[in-house]
Amino acid sequence: MRIALAVEYDGSGFRGWQTQPGGGTVQDALQEALQQFAGVPLRVVCAGRTDAGVHAQGQVVHFDSALDRPMFAWVRGINTFLPPAVAVRWAQAVDDDFHARFSAYARRYRYLLINRVHRSGLWHGRVGWHHSPLDLAAMQNGAAQLLGERDFSAFRAAECQASSPVKTMHKADIQRLGELIVFDFEASAFLHHMVRNLVGSLLHVGKGKRPPEWIGELLAAGDRRLAAPTFAAAGLYLAAVRYPSRWRLPAEDETFSLPVAGR
Repeated sequence: MRIALAVEYDGSGFRGWQTQPGGGTVQDALQEALQQFAGVPLRVVCAGRTDAGVHAQGQVVHFDSALDRPMFAWVRGINTFLPPAVAVRWAQAVDDDFHARFSAYARRYRYLLINRVHRSGLWHGRVGWHHSPLDLAAMQNGAAQLLGERDFSAFRAAECQASSPVKTMHKADIQRLGELIVFDFEASAFLHHMVRNLVGSLLHVGKGKRPPEWIGELLAAGDRRLAAPTFAAAGLYLAAVRYPSRWRLPAEDETFSLPVAGR
């Protein structure tokens, strides 16, 4: 049967999602746990690869197995063999034509940024940090220009392997919760480093180095060299992957345990 899993992980100690020679990736850890539980090697396919230091709350994978076990047994069994920083949240049997990547119609990423004079010790590796005040309204105005079908070449890493830079941005929200700034982006798909590049450029707007209209100018120019540098990986989370209701996957809980403002 084909089984879908939701996986969450702290990416701080991993070399990214995708398996590499020598191991050390989230995919390696998950496949090793699956093999120990199932007794045979199993290969997983993910909804979206994440870079080193990037986290996930709602990564989705699928794999095929002849082992017949209740879904709760897959969750408990795999978690038994996973390192503490990785956990399976749910397991669901799906039809053979389900694909974790290609069946999805949207993905949601969240970036958490501490905005205060001193860096965070408690949330080291879990949030980005900027020391000077940021203009929230200016950043929100800049982010509004990202909505709709756009060519995101200006926010695309040089090594990106996507066939097209054109994606549809459904949501680009920014809110402040005390000393925390939360960036939420939901799109049909994302380019390599796209979210971190967007955050970097929006911070230029928030610092007053550029006006909000600059984001639209970058989109029009399509030149990565004109945008801001790629921002830190630490605060980035793959928050959710969206699938049509026909797959009957469990509803996602997209809440986060956020740093407490003022501490």
